[in-house]
Amino acid sequence: MSGTPARTADAATATEVVCLGESMVTFLPSQPGRLADVPAFSRGIGGAESNVACALAAAGHRAAWVGRVGADGFGDHLVEAIAGYGVDTSGVRRDPSRPTGIYFRTATDRAADVHEVAYYRAGSAASAMSPRTVPHASLPTARVLHLSGITAALSADCLALLHDLTAPRPGRPLISFDVNHRPGLWRGADASPAVLLDLARRSDLVFVGEDEAEEAWGLTGAEAIRAALPEPSVLVVKRGPDGATVFSRTGTGAGTETETGTGEGTDVTTTVPALHVDVVAPVGAGDAFAAGFLSATLRDLPVRDRVRHGHLMAAAVLTVSGDLTAPPARAHADALAALDDEAWGRLRLGPGWTGDDQEVRTT
Repeated sequence: MSGTPARTADAATATEVVCLGESMVTFLPSQPGRLADVPAFSRGIGGAESNVACALAAAGHRAAWVGRVGADGFGDHLVEAIAGYGVDTSGVRRDPSRPTGIYFRTATDRAADVHEVAYYRAGSAASAMSPRTVPHASLPTARVLHLSGITAALSADCLALLHDLTAPRPGRPLISFDVNHRPGLWRGADASPAVLLDLARRSDLVFVGEDEAEEAWGLTGAEAIRAALPEPSVLVVKRGPDGATVFSRTGTGAGTETETGTGEGTDVTTTVPALHVDVVAPVGAGDAFAAGFLSATLRDLPVRDRVRHGHLMAAAVLTVSGDLTAPPARAHADALAALDDEAWGRLRLGPGWTGDDQEVRTT
């Protein structure tokens, strides 16, 4: 397994990242409060993998989204909206007998006790994804295949597909896996921790939140997570306001680094502080972080800069009301990612910070 995606012979036109998973139409509340009290909703799109594809395409990468939607108006909207970001949707299939999934949510943070989500996805077109309906040979050739644990929870067929896609095989792309532990999606939740741990261990690049690792696996701290996941060449542990810690066996961190031995060799451990962000809405930040990290990975940037680009992409989403937004221009993001540690620590990002003409505040 490798932590750096392989380059193809025709790198100028080849797909860089394929993101595979369910996308749904999401209905966003017109005001805070319980679902029972919200008078109206606006329509958007939601899905961890399609969010990553949209963010990567908006950042100038050649990204594709692969999934299944119903032969209905909601399916039309999803495909058109995702393609509107510049994402290749030619791998999306329409299911004439199953609907496109939808969901409604409140405006509060997913981690808050008052947060509500009403899913209408049982029997959806996406839940019919399987090694038969989405054979790995049908996927576009790409440097990276991005997956998440959400897909594994949709059905036994979806789980079988992820096992097939993460199996070792000649020419397999770098497998990027976001654990995305969602206990409410699992039927027979006792199985979910073991399933997600197994899929993560079969992957090359893994994203996991410190909080979800504790909830799913009872692990506390980045080092304990790495001990349970020695196989991935790159393990990104997201630590909320404390930033992120990356364990990698490729490249140099160029940040706060230490070297430790693992069963697979010597790790470089890179810790990068989070940014100070004036949060407008918290939803979508994890997907944006993954997109920023993948973008910088595709550009072969040092690990520290990969994490910083993840933080910057997340900050772009955190300072708007929706799950998706235009990322900062590459030159703007590169300039911020190149700041010294003191200047990075003094950044404070608020609404509108991604514009080239916007002055970025410092604390």
